[in-house]
Amino acid sequence: MSNLREKGEPVTSGQGSVVEMTIRALVLGTLIGLVMCAANIYIGLKAGMTVCASIPAAVISMGILRGILRRGTILENNIVQTIGSAGESLAAGIIFTMPALVLAGLWDDFHYWTVTLIALLGGSLGVFFMIPLRRTLIVEQKELAYPEGVACAEVLRAGETGGQGAFYLLVAIILGIIFKILVSAIVLVKDVIHIGLRLGQGAIAFGCDISVALLGVGYIVGFNIAILVFLGGALAWLVAIPVFSITQGLPEAKTLYEACQTIWSTQIRYMGVGAMVVGGIWSIIKIRKGIVQSVQRMFGGYGAVKSEVSRVQIERTERDMGMLPIIGGIIVSTVMIFILYRYLTGSTSVTVVSTVAMVICAFFFVAVASYITGLVGSSNNPVSGMTICTILFASLLLYLFKVSGPLGMLAALGIAGVVCSAACTSGDISQDLKTGYLVGATPWKQQWGEIMGVVTSAFVIAPVMSALHHGYEIGSASLPAPQASLFKGITQSIFIAGEGLPWPMLGLGVGLALIMIILDEILRVRGSGFRLYVMPVAVGIYLPIVLSVPILIGGLVALIVAKIARRTSPEAVKDVTQRGILFSSGLIAGEAIIGVVIGIIISLTKTPGKTAPFPLRVLENNLLTVTVFALMILILAIVSLRGKKVPAEKG
Repeated sequence: MSNLREKGEPVTSGQGSVVEMTIRALVLGTLIGLVMCAANIYIGLKAGMTVCASIPAAVISMGILRGILRRGTILENNIVQTIGSAGESLAAGIIFTMPALVLAGLWDDFHYWTVTLIALLGGSLGVFFMIPLRRTLIVEQKELAYPEGVACAEVLRAGETGGQGAFYLLVAIILGIIFKILVSAIVLVKDVIHIGLRLGQGAIAFGCDISVALLGVGYIVGFNIAILVFLGGALAWLVAIPVFSITQGLPEAKTLYEACQTIWSTQIRYMGVGAMVVGGIWSIIKIRKGIVQSVQRMFGGYGAVKSEVSRVQIERTERDMGMLPIIGGIIVSTVMIFILYRYLTGSTSVTVVSTVAMVICAFFFVAVASYITGLVGSSNNPVSGMTICTILFASLLLYLFKVSGPLGMLAALGIAGVVCSAACTSGDISQDLKTGYLVGATPWKQQWGEIMGVVTSAFVIAPVMSALHHGYEIGSASLPAPQASLFKGITQSIFIAGEGLPWPMLGLGVGLALIMIILDEILRVRGSGFRLYVMPVAVGIYLPIVLSVPILIGGLVALIVAKIARRTSPEAVKDVTQRGILFSSGLIAGEAIIGVVIGIIISLTKTPGKTAPFPLRVLENNLLTVTVFALMILILAIVSLRGKKVPAEKG
């Protein structure tokens, strides 16, 4: 067994060499990545959200390497989850953008090489642009929790050390699986509870997504971030929507909740986009020194490897990919994107503008996505908002060059596809590198593993989307593709319909973000333990409030159990937190694993004229739903407070 410290010790074989990037790890990671990629294409087109694949990939890896083969190390399992999760993140980047070309009628079907190259090049840029930021964001920025990364590290550690930690993890995974089956397969428990109420001439709406995974995310990110995410949701749904509906009237809808949802999706969520733009710029300003230092460190590290003596002085756990392959990869990817855009648009001037816009947006939003995932996790990474910002910026540049009509839509969505893939991939590798940092992995091996996962997964995305389109028709009720539909509407309003965007809402979001930045700086100067970060609030505005509520509940549980434990002793707080994070990780893993399995079953069995086996609508009762969810919340709190101590390390 490995002896793990807080950061992580090297895992060695009997001969003293690090057992990490092996053939079996590469093969297993690739296979898991392809499965996760295909499953998440369906789930993303269906629900507008993908399942974070890091923890499921780690659990599957441990089950095969440690359970079946009776071999493998924690670092091998870490490489497997790094490669395996790349497919999920890349799928998200493509399915949020490329279907818009089909929905807009610009394509009859998905063009294989175009989709493949956009995924491949965008994903690669996401990795290359993020690497110089690794130390600044992963190691030095202590406020960045990277919840899925921490959770995955706990999963790997539990699988390595066994004992009480593994027991808690296994129980939580089983509970997560059972709960997800009740919600998504049997439908004994509702997946969401919501209500809309009349408020004078307007309306107000509220609700809660019934998800133990989001509950676990809230526990891991902690109360500060959880309350900020909810604050954004409350501003949007409990303040902005009622005011807008009273002054502007309610749109036609079957229910008051759906009317409020229409107002949010067409107007209010753009407040979140405006806040994200300002928050993203502010995030870059805040870490500007770290970015410069990271790039300098990378150059210095590359020069140092020329000397074997200097190379020995660099710790294994601090070695990133060399600067030569990073710069070379960026240059090659940019040139290939230029060639691809030239082929798509047939215009050199449009291609130049598109390529410049792509590089600027990709670098900017890679940094922003990596920062946001550190705050609120990959599951809440507002890639859609970043993509909207990209479309707006690219559209402005294209407008200056008098590009309009279908050509403008094609160019803007092509840029968005690359940037969205880069942002999704950077968020994923940030979580993976956090996991690696905690378990003592070698950064450059993980970084090449991520590239391998991107390359292999890129080649299966177009065929899977094409098959789903012919079987279900993307854009229909079966596969609504919500993000792609939104982006189609935005680009059409800019380049064809001329309907415009809700600029007042964007401006309101900008003003709100500036106020929060000022208030947060005041809190920082005063040394306050509570901070008012812009990005979590912007995320809360942009996401449906039903997602913010379970995150808040998880954060409240973490706060309450920590306060109760503090009455016993300061040391008890750490034990309670560790146990709660481990149990939360299991809940996330259980729901994610069975969510992928259900998605695969549905995608394989549901064809025209044939009914899929899920969901089986047995019973959907609000009281039963609330009771079961409350029971899961209570179990999380009890396990955190009353469970046996989890050994920090075991030799």
